[in-house]
Amino acid sequence: MKNVVLSMACSLLTLTATCQQAATNPKSRALIDHKPLRNEAAGPRPAADETQLYLSYLKGRSIGMMVNQTSVIGASKTPLVDSLLKRGVKIARIFGPEHGFRGNAADGAHISNDVDSKTGIPVVSLYGKKYKPTPADLKGIDLMLFDVQDVGARFYTYISSLHYLMEACAENNIELMILDRPNPNGYLVDGPILDTAYHSFVGMHPIPASHGMTIAEYAQMINGQGWLKNGVKCKLKLVKMTNYRRDMDYVLPVSPSPNLNTQQSVILYPHICWFEGTTVSLGRGTTFPFTVIGSPELKGKYSFMFKPVPMPGMSDNPPQKNMECYGLDLRTYDVAQLKKSGKLNLEWLLTFYKNYPDKSKFFNAYFTKLAGNQTFRKQIEDGLTEAQIRQSWEPGLTKFKQIRKKYLLYN
Repeated sequence: MKNVVLSMACSLLTLTATCQQAATNPKSRALIDHKPLRNEAAGPRPAADETQLYLSYLKGRSIGMMVNQTSVIGASKTPLVDSLLKRGVKIARIFGPEHGFRGNAADGAHISNDVDSKTGIPVVSLYGKKYKPTPADLKGIDLMLFDVQDVGARFYTYISSLHYLMEACAENNIELMILDRPNPNGYLVDGPILDTAYHSFVGMHPIPASHGMTIAEYAQMINGQGWLKNGVKCKLKLVKMTNYRRDMDYVLPVSPSPNLNTQQSVILYPHICWFEGTTVSLGRGTTFPFTVIGSPELKGKYSFMFKPVPMPGMSDNPPQKNMECYGLDLRTYDVAQLKKSGKLNLEWLLTFYKNYPDKSKFFNAYFTKLAGNQTFRKQIEDGLTEAQIRQSWEPGLTKFKQIRKKYLLYN
């Protein structure tokens, strides 16, 4: 009789988590699912758009929200905060990740607590003096809501902010609702597995450089693999998307950060972010960052040139500031080739290292954080081929893919 009641409850709440899972681990997660796939030509529909599925769950509660400029609803791009306030939801506090709640802070810029001028809601910065909410920050909050657009790369810090938010919610017995969004690089599962000895805010978990998961799937993995401090579990309420497949093209309606300001840069990001750990410029300090690669030391090797300059709100002090950089213009590169290969492009990194005149000055210490190990840099310096480097990523990569399967929400 107990199992029958549990089964009925699961159906009424449209939970796709199995009843067996709900019975054995009732605080693990609850999934708010949708109808089967509709017209796929319409593209994926983020969970935030389906307000009718989660609005009633928010009403009558004091809500905390980790959101930023990407947290919008529908073609009108209405900010989620504004939409919920109009619908009578009580928002007690907003928590901002890197780049801030409004998404206008430069990469790496520390942000202070504030009060949102538009709504009057207090804003707690989780990219300033701290990464993790304190009990005082969470006081009076009945439910946390997370809705931030990720790009599917280990070193993109929104998943690190998610980790600390989950940890704080678990420690303070607060449920976390996640409104899922597409991973624009969902097709890509590749790269070296992070060695936890090199744990940092740009690499917290033993995963490859590109994980191919949505933010809700990733939250399940954080919980399931016991990565939170002391093995605590965060009570999750996951709201799924409709019309989503990992191999779909998804054009982000809002730039996820100031320097990923085009769809081209979003798709190229996992393939070229390695250069952040080198002396080579990725176009910070131009209007087209993360779509060009160049260095003053490569004059004569490449004909394309750009000059980084300070750009407030994007890059106040860009690498190779005011220097003519020579390299590649990838603004018109056919990124469909990347999806077709299903692999990270290592050719650009290996070729630039080969062409760089003083190889002792090519890398900086940040490369180890991005790589998540010391091996990758040494392999490049030792002249290993791409095939040899890729071979070293096994069996870790295969093992990760098997673990990952347990947490996927979409076919």
